[in-house]
Amino acid sequence: MINNRQDLIALREKATKMMMAEKKRIIVCAGAGCVSKGALKIYAKFEEIMKAKGINFSLELQEEPHGDGVRLKESGCHGFCEIGPLVRIEPQGWLYVKVAVEDCEEIIEKTIVGGECVDRLAYTQDGNIYREQKEIPFYKKQTRLILDNCDKIDATSIMEYLAMGGYTALEKVLFDMTSEEVINEVSESGLRGRGGGGFPAGRKWSQVARQTRFPKYVVCNGDEGDPGAFMDRSVMEDDPHRLLEGMIIAGIACGANDGYIYVRAEYPKAVSRLKLAIEQATELGLLGDNILGTNFSFHMHINRGAGAFVCGEGSALTASIEGKRGMPRTKPPRTVENGLFDQPTVLNNVETYANVALIINNGSEWFKKIGTENSTGTKTFALTGNIQNAGLIEVPMGTTLREVIFDIGGGMRDGGEFKGVQIGGPSGGCLTEEHFDLPLDFDSLSKVGAIIGSGGLVVMDKKTCMVEVARFFMDFTQKESCGKCVPCREGTKRMLEILNRIVDGKGEDGDIELLKELGEAISKTALCGLGKTAAGPVLSTLKYFEDEYKAHIYDKKCPAGACQKLKTIYIDETLCKGCSKCARNCPVNAISGEIKKPFVIDQKKCIKCGACISNCPFKAIKEK
Repeated sequence: MINNRQDLIALREKATKMMMAEKKRIIVCAGAGCVSKGALKIYAKFEEIMKAKGINFSLELQEEPHGDGVRLKESGCHGFCEIGPLVRIEPQGWLYVKVAVEDCEEIIEKTIVGGECVDRLAYTQDGNIYREQKEIPFYKKQTRLILDNCDKIDATSIMEYLAMGGYTALEKVLFDMTSEEVINEVSESGLRGRGGGGFPAGRKWSQVARQTRFPKYVVCNGDEGDPGAFMDRSVMEDDPHRLLEGMIIAGIACGANDGYIYVRAEYPKAVSRLKLAIEQATELGLLGDNILGTNFSFHMHINRGAGAFVCGEGSALTASIEGKRGMPRTKPPRTVENGLFDQPTVLNNVETYANVALIINNGSEWFKKIGTENSTGTKTFALTGNIQNAGLIEVPMGTTLREVIFDIGGGMRDGGEFKGVQIGGPSGGCLTEEHFDLPLDFDSLSKVGAIIGSGGLVVMDKKTCMVEVARFFMDFTQKESCGKCVPCREGTKRMLEILNRIVDGKGEDGDIELLKELGEAISKTALCGLGKTAAGPVLSTLKYFEDEYKAHIYDKKCPAGACQKLKTIYIDETLCKGCSKCARNCPVNAISGEIKKPFVIDQKKCIKCGACISNCPFKAIKEK
């Protein structure tokens, strides 16, 4: 237990010396992507080999320097998921990619013992070998602030967080700043909520601080329900103390003594890491009563969501924490006035709180130099889809789509041709080639009918059917609708029915107009923000790809060749030997003919199941 500022400073200095005493480090990425490819087996193999060879190594920070010993540790996500498992060697900064268990022996022998880089395991692009992680184009084009610790520290060690300057901002706020100064610093920084709405964080904090009713609460939205989004997950799993520090500072600024983190139940590792971090911070005296000997107390709680997308909406989230059904309510009053337990509440998402310590430590002027005038700082994105370099990235606000897709993402996978990118998940919209030079910031995206959302970026090539993309997101939104308001409950259902008909080849004249009418009505009349943006993917694809909808409806063709029920399966007479195997395996008896003569498919009966294609020994059955 540390009881004062001097104790914290001394402990941080001790942790820093312990980190500096480590001469060599083998850092194995233990992010979800690398773990799925065998990273934990690689970690275990390194440990086994070094034990067998008698190499002096440790798995944790050591109280005393251990000579030329090696530190083996798991880190969080390095971001470059596409080329995992990843292993970085310090202090050289060498990054080994696509590491296999069989490579561990060579890494120990050549690198740890011999000091030599294993070039065959280094990242290569266009014939160039990139040994150091910082030189790889994927990383070089980024500005990693929020994610900076994720690939450096052991998330289960509060000492490592302290060694990286952890809780310096909390110390500063407790002893050198007033609550008003903290709010002013956050306000001056221009920090806007990273959960999608982009509301100024400082303004929200000041509104709660002005409330005269107590108790007040600080709530973190860690639900992250967008398909394919995993930005907040990385912070909670890989740098949990950064989140806690930001929330405690918010509590000091607003006069709250309790914080609640709402985490989706599908993130069990995030839950366990946060619980451990809370226990560690409480044990040291950085959480709990009379923090560092002051009269300020703050207690942290974790609530697990049940997987409801609608609980990403503020009032639904607070209702869920209270044990009620997660459903939005009409506003006003807003959360800042009547939030959790009907009390004044600060509600931000994980990434927003993760920025707070950076702003306090470096100042608002420093923060404002990053990004754009009205969208300051950085933004994390989950870059997925038909992209060469899929992964987790962090760039300054205002970075263009072109830079993200081609400079960082490496362009389209397998030589594909770019078609569009879905940004903002089910609540977002579609961007096209004409938006390549559009700055990715709150205001620029709003002008073209899209939103940053939580930060999902799904890149699509010409083989992607945009009608199916719209149908997929509408299916997700309709299933996740809480059902409280008619526009969302019934409107999304009607839109989904129309989209299902279109991709099934049963589209009708007037469907496009009806989709637009329904989408605009839902956007104007739905109860909550999620309902108001539910039609976004449909309206944006209609705006930029209406010809694709028309081809489905009037020509009964899918230009991308992706919609199964709009494909035509036929038999090439020049290849068919008349064996009848296709006819015998057709579930609807759509194929007929005579033995040793070409068979034919009745297109009216064919259900496009593809059974005939897989059963033809002569590859005579094709689709178009």
